[in-house]
Amino acid sequence: MKEDVISFQSAGLRLHGAVGVPNGLREGERRPAFIVLHGFGSNSEGNNVLQPTRVLSEFGYVTLRFDMRGCGKSEGEFGRVICLEQVEDLGNALNFLAAHPAVDPDRIGVVGSSFGGAVAVYAGGTNPRIAAVISNGGWGHGERKFRGQHRTPEAWAKFTKMLEDGRAYRARTGKSLMVPRYDIVPIPDHVREKLERQNIGMLAPNSVEMFPAETAQSMFDFRAEEVVGRIAPRPLLLIHAANDSVTPTEQSIEMFKRAGQPAELHLFSGLDHFLFAENSTRVWNLLRNWLDAYFPVKLQ
Repeated sequence: MKEDVISFQSAGLRLHGAVGVPNGLREGERRPAFIVLHGFGSNSEGNNVLQPTRVLSEFGYVTLRFDMRGCGKSEGEFGRVICLEQVEDLGNALNFLAAHPAVDPDRIGVVGSSFGGAVAVYAGGTNPRIAAVISNGGWGHGERKFRGQHRTPEAWAKFTKMLEDGRAYRARTGKSLMVPRYDIVPIPDHVREKLERQNIGMLAPNSVEMFPAETAQSMFDFRAEEVVGRIAPRPLLLIHAANDSVTPTEQSIEMFKRAGQPAELHLFSGLDHFLFAENSTRVWNLLRNWLDAYFPVKLQ
């Protein structure tokens, strides 16, 4: 795969990314493509982005990975991550990629992990130009997701107080109350330790560590499951760890219940939330078979 560093505009901001063209592409040939989305406060250098980008390129797809506004090398207030703004960024990434000479503009799919999975589903349900959607460990209902991540009454009270404090601080000062990432989305120690044993970085370099409270509020209010049914008849693949320690597995199950056809849900035992980063042959074989069935590369 040959990758070129690129940039494009979204809401007046320059967003940083890279377009990968698969080996063997002939002159004048146009291939289907995927936009690969990063997770919560991460960027396009994370393993959950690099691994699927590499695999999709090996399968013959053009790829675009990029940093959402406020993340990585893109412009915007660093750490200000707002769900609907990321949906807007994805739409502008789609516009950019559709103009690439190696891309079939009518066959551009989206794949995202965790936060990126939620954005992929929401965008697929609201933008008919997206031709296929793959969500890995994504979520469809922000409030219910957070209840599953802050399980005890004490943890839930602490989380909801943070939201209240954020709204009050903004009203009083006109500024954002900054909160640590793990106060928003806890990640259990055993997940971090497992990735360290496998020599996998959990977070991409230059990931966001502090967020405005508005980020948590935007996630709380986000409801991708309300629009997932609009993706059909375009194909949808939902992948989730069977016992996800970060994003509750029921999030993908509930989205699948609301999806139209064709849609598939696959739960993987023995893997956890960062399953793309774990470079699992089981996952890539599933992905290859699904793509061959629903969104194949047709060599010209």
